[in-house]
Amino acid sequence: MKITEKRPWLAWMLFFATIVAVFLLGLLASSIIERRMEAVYVSTPQTEIQPFEPRNEVWGENYPRQFQSYYGTADTTFRSKYNGNTMIDMLKEDPRLVVLWAGYGFAKNYNQGRGHYYAVTDIHNTLRTGGPKNANDGPMPATCWTCKSPDVPRIMNRDGVAAFYSGSWARLGSEIVNPIGCADCHDEKTMNLQISRPALIEAFDRMGRDITKSSYQEMRSLVCAQCHVEYYFNKKVVEGAQYLTFPWDNGFTAEAMEEYYDNIEFSDWTHAMSKAPMLKAQHPGYEVYMTGIHAKRGVSCADCHMPYMSEGGQKFTDHKMQSPLNNIANSCQVCHREEAAKLVQDVYERQDRIIENRDELERLLVRAHVEAQKAWELGATEEQMKEILQGIRHAQWRWDYAAASHGGSFHSPVEISRTVANGITIAQEARIKLARLLFRYGLNEELPYPDISTKEKAQKFIGLDIEKLNEEKEEFIKTLLPQWLEEAEKREASWDVSSTN
Repeated sequence: MKITEKRPWLAWMLFFATIVAVFLLGLLASSIIERRMEAVYVSTPQTEIQPFEPRNEVWGENYPRQFQSYYGTADTTFRSKYNGNTMIDMLKEDPRLVVLWAGYGFAKNYNQGRGHYYAVTDIHNTLRTGGPKNANDGPMPATCWTCKSPDVPRIMNRDGVAAFYSGSWARLGSEIVNPIGCADCHDEKTMNLQISRPALIEAFDRMGRDITKSSYQEMRSLVCAQCHVEYYFNKKVVEGAQYLTFPWDNGFTAEAMEEYYDNIEFSDWTHAMSKAPMLKAQHPGYEVYMTGIHAKRGVSCADCHMPYMSEGGQKFTDHKMQSPLNNIANSCQVCHREEAAKLVQDVYERQDRIIENRDELERLLVRAHVEAQKAWELGATEEQMKEILQGIRHAQWRWDYAAASHGGSFHSPVEISRTVANGITIAQEARIKLARLLFRYGLNEELPYPDISTKEKAQKFIGLDIEKLNEEKEEFIKTLLPQWLEEAEKREASWDVSSTN
């Protein structure tokens, strides 16, 4: 006799269990079908994106989640112990920088960079771009726009690369209005990552590497390396153009790039006090990252700064592009299972120890510039000063390589520690030579350290007329800038992007 005949209640239980199982399977199937339909909808272009389309809003019609997360770069509320995405007046935080950059634009104004959303706005407002009165005025070249906007590849395609690098920064003021975005990194047809700036491709070519053979994971760092790198303006490539060039021919270390610059006798500016031929590190984030453990383990920039996220069953890359310390769960804790507080402490300990030595190198460099200036005043000759100035150049280059890499003390703490330590040694050796020279000219005691306790005092100490610079900038913002924006608005209102190809 069957069990169910002896126990009829068991048959009913099996019957209801079957109904529940079928119901749950139906829900699962419905959810899968719904998600697949949603995925099909999300992946189906709603708008045809033309080549070199610089407007992020147009791309956003097809990729709304990425577009929405990109506008998170407008957030300026996060500040870590060192930097973050809020605007910080770095000259106010550390007035020694004014002396280190005497005679160079960074002594006028240097703010911690905000998110990509502000790329165009911030270059308008910085004192480094001056207060141009017309399209041919201003201290900075057009090359300074290179990393600020997806309008750049559009104009390079239209006018030619060398033509883009020619003329003044103000020349393209009404043309470059869209902040960093989609077209800087993506192909409009396939959405594959692509390199839109020629300097990176050219640097790979000189190193004998084919950038088109890079893997997808490598590309997730290389699209960042288009801009977050060291570069200089080479005036010898095309006459009349300040051609953007990466000094990678000898390698990525501070010494390798220094050798490159020394061999071609390049300097960014002559220091206003010491008269040393100086090098200004831009932001060698990629180079420093390549010497660190994350790069060796195959971790890309995007893995930490643009981690994957999920919304509505869809997995996509978070385009907020921010410090991992503001998104530890999706960034650090994907690999590291420690508590968030422990991970943050680990970052800060590395930064504290390196910045302690970096600050000491700053103080030594301030003294070296002051002492070199005094040597010139006492009648030192160029021959007597040659090795000393070379030492100041090399020491400050190492400091700047470490300071300007933004996060370098975490990306590659061993390399940055080594570089700063070498800078301290070089700076001390230069000061010993200066002390001997000053003694020969009758000065047998150490010069007093200047009162540069505030940004204002430091700028006055180097002879910078900051009030005049502010007045010129305010006049530009009131007059020429509104004209640029009005011209751009009229153009884009009736713009057929295909006509720019």
